[in-house]
Amino acid sequence: MATSYPSELVQALTLRDGTRVVVRPIRPEDRQIEQEFVQRLSDESRYFRFMSALRELNEAMLSRFTQIDYDREMALIAVVSENGLETEIGVARYVVNADGVSCEFAVAVADAWQHRGVGSILIRNLVEVARARGLQVMEGIVLAGNHKMLGLMNALGFSIRSEPGDAGAKHVAKQLNASPAALPRTSASIAADVN
Repeated sequence: MATSYPSELVQALTLRDGTRVVVRPIRPEDRQIEQEFVQRLSDESRYFRFMSALRELNEAMLSRFTQIDYDREMALIAVVSENGLETEIGVARYVVNADGVSCEFAVAVADAWQHRGVGSILIRNLVEVARARGLQVMEGIVLAGNHKMLGLMNALGFSIRSEPGDAGAKHVAKQLNASPAALPRTSASIAADVN
């Protein structure tokens, strides 16, 4: 890793149902909770995230997802703690594209935690990090059948268009060089949120 752990990005939040969640950058020692998170996803959620029938992360993927260069990418995870043990309930990540001004992102939320505000918190925080690091565009590919994600993208101000040559996919993008006021800041208490 090129830079030290960005501890300034760690946030303790309260979901609208009162659940305490910590959103923080992923660390190399998160290998186990990252693997467990992916294994617990439903087949549909894994397919929507990885666009394949993947059941778990292989060693190379696990290393790639947890040992990141914080200068060129970011992965924010949402965790809950019970009896001193953390459980990952969501992850949003971006990787800076070769142009140096745009990034590709992906997000996944554990099935039991969907529709509780976790996805929107993660994406909002990821957008803020990307914007603060000087990136201008955040983009991704969403399967056309992933209506929940497309709804969330629309609610968060992402443009949605058909992916050329692939009727089964949508390209989503958000201009980040807009005023930060264009994206509501995540607060310590999330009232009425989507996802």
